Amino acid sequence: MRVRPLLGAATGAVLLLLTGATAAPAAAPATAASEDVTVEAVGRIAADGTITLSGTYTCVDATGPVHIGSSVRQGASTTSYGIGGTRGVCDGAQHRWQNTGRATPGAIVPGPVHVQATVLELRLVGILPLPRLHAVKDQDVTLTRS
Repeated sequence: MRVRPLLGAATGAVLLLLTGATAAPAAAPATAASEDVTVEAVGRIAADGTITLSGTYTCVDATGPVHIGSSVRQGASTTSYGIGGTRGVCDGAQHRWQNTGRATPGAIVPGPVHVQATVLELRLVGILPLPRLHAVKDQDVTLTRS
């Protein structure tokens, strides 16, 4: 028996099983009205470039760890910089989040920026932790010197 066709068939079957098992949980963000994330209109940037962003979030039905992430970009740049991350609780109640982090030195300065905040769960599907997006918010924010 030739090994190469057998390996190809086995690999194809595994990929088919994995894509079939993951399509539903990772396909789209939850649409429940009770899930939301907000971003405050004003953020802070310290003299050393440390950026602080904050807001609120609400989510439900998480079975895995939940993280509230944020990123920032400025001007015409297409480069976004991750600004920290907060561990979340999806109990249907509204919670506050605050993330702090630094971009590349000099890349972000006080003034208008674009922020994206996400509520993301890592849900186990079989043995694989797959992302499930609970909420996302894109918003223009003003960074002020702190």
